[in-house]
Amino acid sequence: MHPAPSIIAFTTLSGMGLGLLVFLGLGITAPTGLAAFLWFGLGYGLTIAGLAASAFHLGHPERALKAFTQWRSSWLSREAVLATAALVIMAPHAAGSVFWNMPLAGFGLIGGVLSLMTILATAMIYAQLRTVPRWHHWTTPAVFLLAGLTGGALLAGQPLIGQLLLAWLAVALALHWMLGDRQFALTGSTLGTATGLGARGRVRQLEPPHSGQNYLMREMIHVVGRKHALKLRVLALLGAAIVPSLLLWLMPFSVFALSAAAILHLMGMLASRWLFFAQAEHVVGLYYGQR
Repeated sequence: MHPAPSIIAFTTLSGMGLGLLVFLGLGITAPTGLAAFLWFGLGYGLTIAGLAASAFHLGHPERALKAFTQWRSSWLSREAVLATAALVIMAPHAAGSVFWNMPLAGFGLIGGVLSLMTILATAMIYAQLRTVPRWHHWTTPAVFLLAGLTGGALLAGQPLIGQLLLAWLAVALALHWMLGDRQFALTGSTLGTATGLGARGRVRQLEPPHSGQNYLMREMIHVVGRKHALKLRVLALLGAAIVPSLLLWLMPFSVFALSAAAILHLMGMLASRWLFFAQAEHVVGLYYGQR
């Protein structure tokens, strides 16, 4: 699929921001005063920046409020509702920590759980799609949750938890890529099933459906060369998990190491998220003879 920069920024930044709010809300990191202002400000800032970036991907951004109305059937709508609820309910806990040195643990606990549920809802937007076999797999929510929590741990100054999560994230990314490469073939979808002519024998394309591109071809069909994909996977794995882990192992309680690890993790996840969209093979590509 077409890797839109707005969606890459949204899923990566909001994931890290919500992951940080999980640690702040659950009290694993419990700053007060100016430190709380900076930490909660970072969590809210990344989350809101990510959500704002997603609005640029809408065909009609002015209709964004309608996303809140379909929560019974739409994971996108559930994500919007959960994100708003998390930020609103976390606010008293944040205000108490910043202005009165008195965290409100109840609000923080609920806000932290809602932040985690928001990350899961974001993952399920993609994992629910049977038309994209690579996404329709348990590794998709695993990667999203681990990426959010890993980024949150690094931003929250939790090197030991960060080390553990970085290791699990590396495993989840590797499994997502290796298993994902086989998912399209496992569905049994072919040009014959796409056209409904498979019962008549082997189907091949004589002419393309039309002479020019359309919306489906622009948005749903994107091909990445295997060599380029392999290089990006290596770079993503190094940046998102391996190099940050080495930094924390060498300098576990260094502010510099934590900061560098967080920046490298973000860059690696941006590369990983680009691949997540660019390598997503939509079954509609079969109809156009591009799978």
